[in-house]
Amino acid sequence: MLMMDIAILIPALFGWLAGLFINYVADVLPLTRRFSQPVCMHCQSPFSWKDYLTLRTCQNCGRMRSLRTWLVQILTTASFVYFWLYPSKALGIPLGMIVLVYFGIITVIDLEHRLILHPTSLVGAALGLLVGTLIHSRANGLLAGIGLSLLGGVFGFGLMYLLYQFGTLVARFRARKMQAAGQVEDEEEALAAAMSIWPACWVSCWAGRSSGTRWSWGFSWAALSVCCFSWPWWPAAAMQAMR
Repeated sequence: MLMMDIAILIPALFGWLAGLFINYVADVLPLTRRFSQPVCMHCQSPFSWKDYLTLRTCQNCGRMRSLRTWLVQILTTASFVYFWLYPSKALGIPLGMIVLVYFGIITVIDLEHRLILHPTSLVGAALGLLVGTLIHSRANGLLAGIGLSLLGGVFGFGLMYLLYQFGTLVARFRARKMQAAGQVEDEEEALAAAMSIWPACWVSCWAGRSSGTRWSWGFSWAALSVCCFSWPWWPAAAMQAMR
């Protein structure tokens, strides 16, 4: 029992480190589009790496770290412990945690900036291809695994591309109605239009997962991110996909 309690510290430590990485990427990537030195979100003064990684206040303005920073740290640590105790049957522990970190990055950037960045989309596509290939190659061989994973990616991308075009049409129609009524077009209207199609993301994930060897849920999910529109359904989707 004591050894079990001590073993929990391993995923907790990795979860805390993963939370630091998620926070770092979410802090710098939307601003600089590359890995760079983090800065204070309030006064833009650069953090020393020591202060940043230990979550200390800004030495210039004294502003404490944001609530999001602490929430990410706590939730990521708890998620790592959970998946350590109840690992994904499809992914296992190491790969499941990598996928969890990826979805964490997507979620935080999405919620704060309404962005799905091209670099994260490309990483997601590569990760999805890897995951799908590993899963399908167990029963069908490597070449068949790659083919099935790519097929799932094409299916997911095609579905979301059609839904994206539908959302665009709805947004244009609403913009014309607002202009005809003498109202200023609001970007939130376009977001609301795109938001209405997000339940289909869950359907796509479920279809890819449920149809067994025919589709790759992993690559289907990664391909969805290439469509580059967003709404915070990612956490529930990730949990669904990883089971």
